[in-house]
Amino acid sequence: MIKRWSIKHPSAEEEILIAKLSHELNINDVLARLLVYRNITDYETARQYFNPQLSDLHDPFLMKHMKKAVKRINKALGNKEKILVYGDYDVDGITAVAVVYTLLRKFTNNLDYYIPDRDTEGYGISLKGVDYAEANGFGLVIALDCGIKARKQVQYANQKGIDFIIADHHNPAQKLPKAKAILDPKRLDCHYPYDELSGCGVGFKLMQAFCESNGLDFEHISHCLDLVAVSIASDIVPITGENRVMAHYGLKQLSSKPRLGLRTILESANLMNKDISISDIVFKVGPRLNASGRVCSAKEAVELLISSDYEHAQLKCAEINEYNLTRRDLDKSITEEALITMGLDEDLPNKKSTVLYNPNWHKGVIGIVASRLIEKHHKPTVVLTQSNGLVTGSARSVPEFDLYSAVISCKDLLETFGGHKFAAGLSMKEENVPEFKRRFEAYVAEHITDEQQIPTLDIDAEITLDRITPSFVSILKRMRPFGPENMKPLFATRRLKDAGYSSLVGAGQEHIRLNLIDEKGNKINAIAFNQAKNFNYIKNGGFIDLCYHVEENTFKERTSIQLMVKDIKESGA
Repeated sequence: MIKRWSIKHPSAEEEILIAKLSHELNINDVLARLLVYRNITDYETARQYFNPQLSDLHDPFLMKHMKKAVKRINKALGNKEKILVYGDYDVDGITAVAVVYTLLRKFTNNLDYYIPDRDTEGYGISLKGVDYAEANGFGLVIALDCGIKARKQVQYANQKGIDFIIADHHNPAQKLPKAKAILDPKRLDCHYPYDELSGCGVGFKLMQAFCESNGLDFEHISHCLDLVAVSIASDIVPITGENRVMAHYGLKQLSSKPRLGLRTILESANLMNKDISISDIVFKVGPRLNASGRVCSAKEAVELLISSDYEHAQLKCAEINEYNLTRRDLDKSITEEALITMGLDEDLPNKKSTVLYNPNWHKGVIGIVASRLIEKHHKPTVVLTQSNGLVTGSARSVPEFDLYSAVISCKDLLETFGGHKFAAGLSMKEENVPEFKRRFEAYVAEHITDEQQIPTLDIDAEITLDRITPSFVSILKRMRPFGPENMKPLFATRRLKDAGYSSLVGAGQEHIRLNLIDEKGNKINAIAFNQAKNFNYIKNGGFIDLCYHVEENTFKERTSIQLMVKDIKESGA
C-alpha cells in the first residue's frame, strides 16, 4: 500500500521556541523541534517531561464527587456492608477492578468483583449484574470503566436499595445516572486538571483519595501503578500529563518487580528482566489479558491479576495463553473470510467504507478483524455478527476521520451504540442492516477527505545520518514512554544506498537487513520488515529515501544504533 509522507515544518513562532529551547537545554535543534511539537516549550515543562515525579500527580479530591465517593466507601466499610467491584471486560476494566479490589480487600472480607459477560450482557452495567448484586446482598457497587450512561440500570438498582459509585472516563450524556457519586474527568461540570485518564486511572485516583482520607501513605496504592500502566497502554489514551507520570513509574515496576499475575504474563511473553515498553504491553501483554473476555470470561483475567499464589497464577496464566491462541486462530480465520467476502464485492473498490455482516463470526474478535481490514484497505470499517437476537458490531476508523459521527448519523437504526472518534460498538435489528450499510457509506463518502483515504506517515524531521549520534539516541530514549500524543519520533533521510552488505532475511526472505551509506560516507544499519520488493533495486545501487524510527539493537551483549524502517521510496520518486 502506497503511503504519503507528511513532513512537519515548524512555523515562524515555533522556530523561535526551538532556538530558545535548544539554548536553554543545550540540545541540538532537531531534539528541540521534537519537544516543541509535543508542547514542551520551556525549561520547566522539559524538566517535568524528562523527569516525571509522583509528586506531579494531582490532588484526587479536585475531581467532582470524589469526597462523596470516599465518604460512601468509608461508610460501607464502617457498617460492614458488602461491596461489589464492577468493571468492563476489556483490559482497562479488569485492571481497574484489580486495583480497587486489591486495596479494599485489606480492609474488608465483604468484597467481591463482577465482570459482565460479553455475549449475554454486553458492555457496561447490566440489569443482570444489578440482579446479581441484589441476590447476593451487596449494598454498594463501585462501577469502573463503565456506567456513565447507565441511567436505566442505576435507577433499577436504586429501586432495590443498591447504591452505585461510578468511576468512568468516557464522554457522558447530557443527563447523568442518579448514582451516589459519579467520578469522570470528562464531566462538563468537573474541573479536574487532567481529563485523559484511563478507566483504571480514575479507579486509581479513587483509591488514592481513599488512602488520603484514612491517613494511609501513598505506598499503599503506588504498587498498583503496574496495572495502571497496562491500562494506559491497552486503552490507547494519551501519554501526557498524569498518564505519562503513572506510565513511567508503572513501566519501571513492570520491568523490575511486577505483581505476581503480571509476572506470569511477562514470563509467558519472554519479557521478564527486560525494559518493558508501551509497545510490549500493546502487542504482548494486553492481547493475552483481553483474550479471556473474548473467548471465555474476563473474570479469569481478574483472578490472575489479584492472585498471590505462584502455582495458581501459573495455571491461570496457562489457561489465558490458551485463550489467546484460540483468539488468534479466530482472528486469522475470520479475517481471511472477510477478505474473501470483500474480494467478491465488485462495488467495494468504489466505496469509501467497508461494512461486513456474517452471523456466524465470533463476537469477541470482530473489533480486531475490523482493524486488520483497515490495515489492508484503509477505509472506515464496521464488522457485524449476531448475538442475543441482535446484530452486533465493532467499528474502527482511519486516522483523523470521525467515525463516531458516522455512527450517530444512523442512530435511529440502532438499538445501542457507544464509543469515540476512532472506535465504536453498536447493535441493531437484522432488518436494519441493509439501510445501515447504505447510510453509513453515504455519510463517509460525503465527509471523508482525499488525504484521509491514504495512509500517512507523519514525519517529525528530515535529517542526515551524521545527526544520529549516541548522545542523540540517549536523549530520544529519555522521551519514553511513547504513545498517543507522544509518539516515537519518525525521521526521513534522502539518497541512501547499499554499502555492500544488505541482505534478505526471514524464513521467507521477506525482510531486508540494510547496510546503508550516504553521499558523505556516513554508514548505518537498518531493518526493513516486509520490504523484500525493494531489494533488487537497492542491491543494484539505486538511491533510496528512508522513513524510520531510531532504535538500539542488542545482539550477543553488543548494542548498536539501528534504524527501524517504516517505508522506502526510490529517491526522486
